[in-house]
Amino acid sequence: MGFYSQKILPYLIDWSLSDPSLAKYRQEVLANVEGEVLEIGFGSGVNLSYYPEHIHKIITVDVNPGIHALAQKRIQASSITVDHHILSGENLPMADHAFNSVVSTWTLCSIENVEQALKEIYRVLKPGGRFFFIEHGLSNEPNVQVWQNRLTPLQKIIAGGCQLNRNIRQILENQFDTVSLEEFYAEKTPKIIGYLYKGIATKAR
Repeated sequence: MGFYSQKILPYLIDWSLSDPSLAKYRQEVLANVEGEVLEIGFGSGVNLSYYPEHIHKIITVDVNPGIHALAQKRIQASSITVDHHILSGENLPMADHAFNSVVSTWTLCSIENVEQALKEIYRVLKPGGRFFFIEHGLSNEPNVQVWQNRLTPLQKIIAGGCQLNRNIRQILENQFDTVSLEEFYAEKTPKIIGYLYKGIATKAR
């Protein structure tokens, strides 16, 4: 990773994803997380404030060491123990059927081989385990999709591989047995980056 990716991009990501308008979505996604927990794309640790009180430890992964450095203050202020690994979600070292819950918030957009990452998430979930997510992606409006497709090449460069035009519903339904999600625009956010997918994907028992 270069200077921009490790020294500048982490601050941009932290600033954008710490926006108070996103807090309610995090609370809704994390409200029912339970058991052994893995968070993919831990970033600067914004989710720590929104986990239920009964969660005392989480295992986390993120590919960018620069952004994990920003997470240290949040980790130190949290009652949750964080076992962090600097690696990609595409290749997880965890054992099969290790987790009750896997969490991803605004992360699937930027994983290069997202299908492989979802296979890994599915693998490490216990039978009946759940994948909790909120992601942005391809709008349901054709005129918005046009601009998402046009701007994605630039977005990938300036935002660490982030793609505006991923069909999150489709890639989840291709991997998981049951997917329950909502699609909507985030409040006070441009449509090209604010089309959200929020829900739970469940592994068969």
